[in-house]
Amino acid sequence: MTPFPSLPKFPVVASVLASVLLGLAGCGSSSMNSTSTTPANTATGASFVTGTDAPMAAVTSFAVVLNGIAVTDASGNSVQLLSGAPTVDFARFNGLNTLLDMNDVPVGTYTSVTISLGSATLGYLNTASGVAPTIASEPATLTTSSVTLPLANPLVVATAGAPVGIHLDFSLAKSIQVDSNGQITGTVNPTFAVDTVANSDPEAYIDEFTAAVVSVNSSAQSFVVQGPHGRQFTINVNGQTDWDANASLAQLTTSSIVQVSGQLDKADATLDADEVDILSQQGFFASGQVTYVAPASGPATSFDLYVRGLLPTTTGISLGQIAQVDLTGSEKYSIYWMHGQLAQFLFNQSLLLAGQDVAIGGPATGAANPQSVAAHRVVLRDWGFNGTVVAGSIDSASQTFQIQVDGFAGVLVPQTVTVYLTGKTEFRKGWTGIGNLTDGANVRVVGLLLKDPTSGQTTLVGRYVDNMS
Repeated sequence: MTPFPSLPKFPVVASVLASVLLGLAGCGSSSMNSTSTTPANTATGASFVTGTDAPMAAVTSFAVVLNGIAVTDASGNSVQLLSGAPTVDFARFNGLNTLLDMNDVPVGTYTSVTISLGSATLGYLNTASGVAPTIASEPATLTTSSVTLPLANPLVVATAGAPVGIHLDFSLAKSIQVDSNGQITGTVNPTFAVDTVANSDPEAYIDEFTAAVVSVNSSAQSFVVQGPHGRQFTINVNGQTDWDANASLAQLTTSSIVQVSGQLDKADATLDADEVDILSQQGFFASGQVTYVAPASGPATSFDLYVRGLLPTTTGISLGQIAQVDLTGSEKYSIYWMHGQLAQFLFNQSLLLAGQDVAIGGPATGAANPQSVAAHRVVLRDWGFNGTVVAGSIDSASQTFQIQVDGFAGVLVPQTVTVYLTGKTEFRKGWTGIGNLTDGANVRVVGLLLKDPTSGQTTLVGRYVDNMS
């Protein structure tokens, strides 16, 4: 029997970061830290950058300083698309897009892109039977600090019209070097694929943007947020914006931390929100993957969280490390993009599962001791799970199939996972539906990892299904 009969109504939207994609997105009117050789008074137009990644086994993170992403025209004039030098974890977003930056760049036709990298660190998971996993890390040695790639379709920036940009696809599997025994050597050969993207393309949709609220403009139906790298962005809402947990614009304060999904506005490069979730009202937020749940069955009293996202960054918790989250039973549990009693039925204190991607919110003072973090809210979110299709598991009638998860998530989820497709599931990277699947195919399913409340089996509700062959 299908355990989730109403899931075809589960709302799904197209995504820009199509892989738990890492999205570097930028377009807009903010100041530009540029090395451009183009005169400063040249007309400008909006441009953005998005990105993705492909995780490999046991690697939890590849954090690297992005010194710049520059595009160059046929005359050799270059301009930066990225302000500052943020540290980006290319293993954080697998199949999803997020927003890192927005900038105006000089009008022109750009034919190549140069990605400049600084210091980097590799993180990976240590596991031993019967005990909670731990994180190990080491400096990465880059074979090159600069990668220049041609743009098959030039980036054409104009003064009028919608923002345009580029999409970076960083491959961890091809970049991180291993020895003859399959052990990580610490050497990374940065391997990117780059495409140009129009504002209307799926790669330009922002799946996941988490930021702290700075101010609220009720009359303009908008609010300003500050992202993880210090930049401020304007978020527009309207009558069609979906607010999780029956929240509203009136509930936002300068202590609120929100997650937003939406489209870059064609006119002014602000973000038009389809979905807003208040992750915290106490000024503290952390997100990442559950690595360990205690006890293994029944209501959990705590879980370990591998921290991939954090606001503010000045607490006792560290990015790239594991924090213990203590539970009292008074926390509010919810699912991003899903509302009502169904969400409560599918995700609660008894249905936490290693491998789930969650966000926690609570008082900032609760993060002073990373071994004892308080959480008032726990939100289940989409993430991308790479794996292979289990032979004989494809069922077109029930719109289900099974995968054996690999990569970092496969260490946390060694069991076979049943994938449920909905009427809103999107197939990407050359696939159009379940008929494209074959036994043993390499696939990535971006969606919600759930413990079936009835059988206890691990299931995955697919938002995107990507061809990774």
